[in-house]
Amino acid sequence: MTTVAVVAHAKKTFGGGLGELREVLEERGFANPLWYEVAKSKLIPEGTRRALDDGADLVLVWGGDGSVQRAIDTLVGSDAVLGILPAGTANLLATNLGVPTDVAGAVEVALDGDRRDLDTVRMNGEHFAVMAGAGLDALMLRDADAGLKDRIGRAAYIWTGAKNLDADPVKAVVKVDKLPVYKGRITCLLLGNVDQVFGGVSVFEGSRPDDGMVEVGIVTARSRAQWVRTIGRVIAGRAESSPFVMTTRGARVRVTFDRPIAYELDGGHRGEVEKLKIDVVPGSITVAVPSAATAGEPKLHEPSAEEGSSS
Repeated sequence: MTTVAVVAHAKKTFGGGLGELREVLEERGFANPLWYEVAKSKLIPEGTRRALDDGADLVLVWGGDGSVQRAIDTLVGSDAVLGILPAGTANLLATNLGVPTDVAGAVEVALDGDRRDLDTVRMNGEHFAVMAGAGLDALMLRDADAGLKDRIGRAAYIWTGAKNLDADPVKAVVKVDKLPVYKGRITCLLLGNVDQVFGGVSVFEGSRPDDGMVEVGIVTARSRAQWVRTIGRVIAGRAESSPFVMTTRGARVRVTFDRPIAYELDGGHRGEVEKLKIDVVPGSITVAVPSAATAGEPKLHEPSAEEGSSS
């Protein structure tokens, strides 16, 4: 018998908002799910832990990639299934998995979709499912998170990305599966667990979140002209053909920088580091994904007396 919990970033919304979510769940037989609303994504782990402690075996996370990442970091090692309700700015994991962008469709997938075991990638002790990076992309996200993203949405990334194109390169040593693959100056390091790590753009073509590998992209572009050429190749789906991009993949990555550098996980700025320790954790999270069944009529659920109540 399924016990459903909702962990919601209350400042994020899509469709008819959390009111619609309550209505859809009630229509599906879950009138009193466990319910935890938080005001910031950094509080998502607390709500997720409470959901697990209260017996949830299906945790619906309402928010963007940052909220989903923090929930995943908490859910690793549990038997609970993650259902994604994509209420954020980018929603890259939901996009890669084909989760619908309407409330009713996303709930249907969460309740009736297939259960798929996905890899997570542990970087400096924290798990992510989509991407992480250091250098330019982290600076871009750091500056967008300073209130700009809330005001102008995705355009914030374009603005802050352009502002940071002149950031100084950093010396780095990159080892993949214990073998040295790069030593020199870089301006950006990208790590991907899925094909699309930017909205609608396939950066790591063919990457799967259940192949036991993490994709590694090393960018050496320095000038604005070099960045324009590099971004053009990425948008065209030919990142590997750029003279300023090197790609590889592996299960274990170690990176050392010659000075502290900004880094991020799934769109959330985390501060600065001089070392990155990255390991793939195969099949460590179970996620609800679309299936043939979720294309049909929703199935009615008969709740039991023991199901969770509102919180």
